[in-house]
Amino acid sequence: MSFLFSGRSSKTFKPRKALPEGSRQAELLKHAEATLGSGNLRLAVALPEGEDLNEWIAVNTVDFFNQINMLFGTIAEFCTEQSCPVMSAGPKYEYHWADGTNIKRPIKCSAPKYIDYLMTWVQDQLDDEALFPSKIGVPFPKNFLSVAKMILRRLFRVYAHVYHQHFGIVTQLQEEAHLNTSFKHFIYFVQEFNLIDRRELAPLQDLIERLTAKDR
Repeated sequence: MSFLFSGRSSKTFKPRKALPEGSRQAELLKHAEATLGSGNLRLAVALPEGEDLNEWIAVNTVDFFNQINMLFGTIAEFCTEQSCPVMSAGPKYEYHWADGTNIKRPIKCSAPKYIDYLMTWVQDQLDDEALFPSKIGVPFPKNFLSVAKMILRRLFRVYAHVYHQHFGIVTQLQEEAHLNTSFKHFIYFVQEFNLIDRRELAPLQDLIERLTAKDR
């Protein structure tokens, strides 16, 4: 499935291609989906017995990228240069873009531009076999965990922007249950493996407390 971010970009975002059928990662994703179906998100994010931590983080990072891509796709037409001239998560938090390669110094840009940069950058990381090997037995690089943490930290910013700036539209589209479930799954996952610093989660800390309170 792909989404054309209408009215502002000719780029079509394509979620990460399906994991190779029969591969270890495809089996892990099936396991994740089966445990998610149980309704116990704490259990769903736990590392399955005997599995490699990097492999588990890789599979879930790809899955969250796909989820966020689809969720943002449903409201992308409402996130414009005019409505969102800066990439923000409420009045206190503003994000500037840099990828360290093409854009070395952080630049201020609109939310749609920022998310365009971000999703393209993430997809490039996921498609890099040296970083995210899809073949069984190919080792993960030493910097894998730091790259995965950066991807997840930046994907969080899309959730934060959607909640702060577009939740009214999400509600009108009756997508709030889907968004909340996806975000709660994401938060449990990053908490389980300490993948995002608490201070980075500050824009949605109240929401995180509310969503996770019932499961303590």
